Amino acid sequence: MSDRAADKGEGTRAVRAGLPEAAKNEPTLPGPAFAAHFHLPGEVDGPYTYGRDTNPTWNLLESAIGELEAPRQDGVETLVFASGMAAISAVLFSQLRAGDTVVLPDDGYQALPLVQAQLEAYGIEVRTAPTAGDAQLKVLDGARLLWIETPSNPGLDVCDIRRLVEAAHARGALVAVDNTLATPLGQRPLELGADFSVASGTKQLTGHGDVLLGYVAGREGEAMDAVRRWRKIVGAIAGPMEAWLAHRSIATLQMRVDRQNATALVLAEALRERPEVTGLRYPGLADDPSHKIASQQMRRYGCVVSFTLPTRARADRFLDALRLVDDATSFGGVRSTAERRRRWGGDDVPEGFIRFSVGAEDPEDLVADVLRALVESAD
Repeated sequence: MSDRAADKGEGTRAVRAGLPEAAKNEPTLPGPAFAAHFHLPGEVDGPYTYGRDTNPTWNLLESAIGELEAPRQDGVETLVFASGMAAISAVLFSQLRAGDTVVLPDDGYQALPLVQAQLEAYGIEVRTAPTAGDAQLKVLDGARLLWIETPSNPGLDVCDIRRLVEAAHARGALVAVDNTLATPLGQRPLELGADFSVASGTKQLTGHGDVLLGYVAGREGEAMDAVRRWRKIVGAIAGPMEAWLAHRSIATLQMRVDRQNATALVLAEALRERPEVTGLRYPGLADDPSHKIASQQMRRYGCVVSFTLPTRARADRFLDALRLVDDATSFGGVRSTAERRRRWGGDDVPEGFIRFSVGAEDPEDLVADVLRALVESAD
């Protein structure tokens, strides 16, 4: 992207990110390129050779994401994957070897314990610590890679990315930040010094609940070369249709994020007044434990609000009573969703813990639905 385009507002960048040069009688955003192979006479050269290696639809999406993750940085590369977990795995398993040490959050995405078990099976030492209070600093010595998830999912704790990055780099460790909940419009980890920004594009980046996608953004060089090689070896590639849908959806990212973030704050403020609600977390609340650090490194605070109801039964009744909110996992979609997280068994949260993903509904309608459901679920 040109310097001039990089200086445009976030909405303008999102709308135009990754678009090819305009050509007469050609679509603004070309349709998906369905190709397992490409014409390749003579010597093997050129950008497109085989469908597991490259695809023009991926490349446009990768360019678009890069323009959002690092709008004023040169030498940043983005790679898309079949899912967020494919992207996470690509970084971890391409950078670590037997005998290495990695530091993971112990309060992050619920699939991380599965990843930990696999890493340990390969002879990699795994240390864990909570996100809050920059606790990972205490177990950082000797690590090859530090994995940060901020805000954490589902607890919404926040750590100081700059502080952790500086400490990790001083010890010779790489740093990857899971940027799924924040999105590139919420925070830009590469600008804060991280080596990798990793995310599930399944969530708010694409925002419609109809695409599985992941990506890794990082500075060009050996580390990203290893990530690309891992994608080729494992074959964890995004389909061209998914990549095209994701690119199309990014055009509305700023509008969706602004609406969802604003409504999330309104909902959090309404929930704060409810006596049956405890453990309310939203980094955008001025009295949230994470607010001070979040306000220093985030431009938006996300669409997820978490809170706890007194019992599992009360939480289930609340979810059943909601009319505008789907009882579903994942987050970031234009339709609000909520779930009782303990039903999966992987999160260390109370039985009545609710992860609520705020959608694009009118805020007064959504808040009214939630407050009504709280009243109805009391019986």
